[in-house]
Amino acid sequence: MDTNTYMPVMPANGAGDFGASGAWWLILLFLFMGFGNFGGGFGGNNAAGFANADLQRGFDQGSIMSGINGIESTLTNGQMADLNRSFDVQTSILQGFNGIQAQLAQCCCDNKTATLQTQAVVQNEGNLTRLAIQQQTQAILDKMCQQEIDNLKGQVVNLQNQLNMANLSASQTAQTQQIIAALAPAA
Repeated sequence: MDTNTYMPVMPANGAGDFGASGAWWLILLFLFMGFGNFGGGFGGNNAAGFANADLQRGFDQGSIMSGINGIESTLTNGQMADLNRSFDVQTSILQGFNGIQAQLAQCCCDNKTATLQTQAVVQNEGNLTRLAIQQQTQAILDKMCQQEIDNLKGQVVNLQNQLNMANLSASQTAQTQQIIAALAPAA
């Protein structure tokens, strides 16, 4: 069973397995410089190998360094392009968030305005309802008072009629007694 873990894709920084600095060329350089020669291995056993001078002549250090610098420059440019793309994406995201924030602020203001308008309408309708109730209550009270006044007027008229009838009856009774007394023989 294999217990090694493998990364199936290249890391996001584009630098491969040796980190973001492109340090893989150092390993290559030490490979060539560290052995001293190809035939003798480590430790300088020069039995049948090349001398350092032969090795240096075989490889033009200037062109190697130029190639390494070119690779390093390419990696740096690639990383800068990645950084620029990342910055552009972040800028776009922030602009999108700013747009959403502006829309939310406008929505909030619109809701606040609508709420205030609704409150004003409800308050006006409440005032009109209270006024209508007051007017209807006053009309009912006025009608009840008028009915009471009319009832009292009717009672006053009845009482005046009864009083007039009583006065008339008393007057006639008094007149009748006077006539009877005047007609009666004098005793």
